[in-house]
Amino acid sequence: MSFRHNMMSTILLGLLMLFGCKGNSPVGSGKQNQNNPSLDNITISTNKAAYQPNEKVVFTLSQSVPSTAQLMVRYDHFDKIIGEEPVTSSTWSWTPPSNDFTGYMAELYQKKNGKINLLATIGIDVSSSWIKYPRYGFLSDFSKLSSSKINSVMDKLNRYHINGIQYYDWQFEHQKMLAGTVANPDTVWKNIGNHDVYLSTVQSYIKVGHQHNIKSMFYDLIYGALDDAASDGVSSKWYVYKDQNHNTKDVFNLPQPPFKSNIYIMDPLNTGWQDYLINQCQKVYDVFDFDGYHMDQLGDQGTLYNYSGNSVNLAQTFQPFIEAVKQKIPNKFDVMNAVNQYGQQGIAKAPTSFLYSEVWSPNEGYKDLAKIIKDNDDFSNNQKNSVLAAYVNRGMSNKTGFFNTPAVLMTDAVIFAFGGSHIELGDHMLCNEYFPNDNLSMKSDLQKAIVHYYDFLVAYENLLRSENGTFNSPDLTTSGQITINQWPPQLGQVSVVGKKIGNDQVIHLLNYKDATTLNWRDNNGTQAYPYDIKNVPLTFTTSKQVKKIWYATPDQNMGASENIHFTQSSGKVTFTLPYLKYWDMIVIEYQ
Repeated sequence: MSFRHNMMSTILLGLLMLFGCKGNSPVGSGKQNQNNPSLDNITISTNKAAYQPNEKVVFTLSQSVPSTAQLMVRYDHFDKIIGEEPVTSSTWSWTPPSNDFTGYMAELYQKKNGKINLLATIGIDVSSSWIKYPRYGFLSDFSKLSSSKINSVMDKLNRYHINGIQYYDWQFEHQKMLAGTVANPDTVWKNIGNHDVYLSTVQSYIKVGHQHNIKSMFYDLIYGALDDAASDGVSSKWYVYKDQNHNTKDVFNLPQPPFKSNIYIMDPLNTGWQDYLINQCQKVYDVFDFDGYHMDQLGDQGTLYNYSGNSVNLAQTFQPFIEAVKQKIPNKFDVMNAVNQYGQQGIAKAPTSFLYSEVWSPNEGYKDLAKIIKDNDDFSNNQKNSVLAAYVNRGMSNKTGFFNTPAVLMTDAVIFAFGGSHIELGDHMLCNEYFPNDNLSMKSDLQKAIVHYYDFLVAYENLLRSENGTFNSPDLTTSGQITINQWPPQLGQVSVVGKKIGNDQVIHLLNYKDATTLNWRDNNGTQAYPYDIKNVPLTFTTSKQVKKIWYATPDQNMGASENIHFTQSSGKVTFTLPYLKYWDMIVIEYQ
C-alpha cells in the first residue's frame, strides 16, 4: 500500500535520509502515550516469519488507527533509518531493499511536542534460505484440532519469527513412520506415546506454516525400531548388540504405559538399514509436504557390536548415514541432534543444514552454552549456525507451574549474543526433552519479553549471527556501580563479550550482578531478577578514530537502537550507557 506524504513528512524524511541515522530524541517505552491511552498496548504483526528478497512485507496492527493518531512508521537497519511513512490504516505494506540475508526493525511511533513516543516494534528477516539464520520451533500435539486452533498456534510462531518447525513424535512408529500406505494413508494413528495423531492436523500445520514461510521438519530417530519391527521387514542383522554374539539387543527402555514399546537401536552403518529407512522417508515425502528430516539420536550408548561381532562407534556412523540420506533424497533439508555434542564433528562435516545441540550435564553453565556454539562454529568452519535445545526449568516440569522469567531470558541472552538460537517456542514453551510436556507456562512478563528478544534476534541478525565476525576481548572499563569482567561470567559482575565484525566493534554486556547462579539449568526456579542499572560510565581503549557509538537492548524500548554521545582523547573513548538489565549490545563504528 502506498501513502501520499504531506509536505512536512516529506521534508522530515529527506532530512532523516540525508543524515542516515536516528537522532537523540528521547524514546518512550510505549507506556508514555497519555494523550491517547487506547494505543498503549498496540502491537504489530507481519504476514510471514521471513521474506524473500524483493518480497513485500504486510504489516497489521492489533487495533484500528484513530484518524487523529498521526502515527508514523520507520524502517531501520541497525541504527540507520532507511525509510519512513505515515500510518493511516491498520494494514499497510513495505518492500525492503533487495539485499539478501538482512535484518530490519520497523518502529511505530507518535511524535508530539517534540518527543517521540515509541508504540511498537517488530523485526523483519529478509533471507532467501531459512537455514542461514535458523529460528527453530516445535509442535507436539497432532490431535483433531480445529483450523482456528492451528491458525492460532502458527500465528504465534510467526510472530516470534520462527522459520522452521520440528514435528515431534508425529510418526506412527520409528521404523515405519507412515501409517497406512502412500496410496491410502491412515487418517488417524497412535504415536509411540499412545497419543492420537490426525493426518488432517499434520497436513494442515504444514500448509499453514508454508503460508507464513515456515518450514516443516519431520522428526525420527535415525536408528530406532519398535518391538514389532520384524513384521515390517526389519532384519535382526541390522541391530546393534551389547555382546559380540548378538544375544542382547541395545534398547532404550520406556515405561509401558503410557508408551507402546521400547526402542531398539539399529546400526546406522548397515546399508540394509539405511536403504530401508530412506525408503520409509520417501514414503513420508510422498504423502506429506515436509521440507526435511529432523534426525535424532540418544547419545553415547556405551560399548556396542554389530551382528557380526564387530565394534560399533555410533558417533562415527552419523556422518555416513546423513550422506546416504542426502544422496538418495537430495532436495530436502537434513538436521541432526547432537546429544551433548555426541558425534557433532561428523554431523558438522555431513550435508546438514545447521547444527543442533541438545545440552545436558555437565554443560549446564552459561559458559558452556557459549563454548558449544563456538565449537560448532569451528566444526563447520563458520558455515553453519547453531540451535540449542536447553531445557531451562526442567526440574520443575514434573508438575504445573511457571517458568522462571530471568532464567529463560538470561539463557536466551547468552545463546543469542554468541550467535545461536534456542528451540523453546511451539504449541507451548518447551519444558523438557519430552516435548508434549506442557506443565510450565510463561508469566505475563515473560510473554511480553520473549517477543522483544526474538524481534531483537531478527533485527540485528547480521551482527549477532554473522559468519564473518571474530570474538575478541575489548578493553572496556568502568567505575562505580558495577564491576565488569571478560567472559566467562562471574557472580556479582557484568560480563563482556566482544566481536569484531567488519569495521565495527560489537560489545555485549551480560548482567550477573544480582544472579544467584551461573547455571542456565535453573531446576528449582531460583534465578533472581536483576535490578535495573542506569547511566553507567564506560571507557573504551582504542587507537582508531571512532565515528559513532550506538546501543540496543531487548530489555528496553522494545529493542530500538539509540545513539550514544561520546568523547575521544588520547586513545580513550568515554561514554555513558543509559540502561542495562539482562543484556545490552553496544556497537562502536570506526572512521
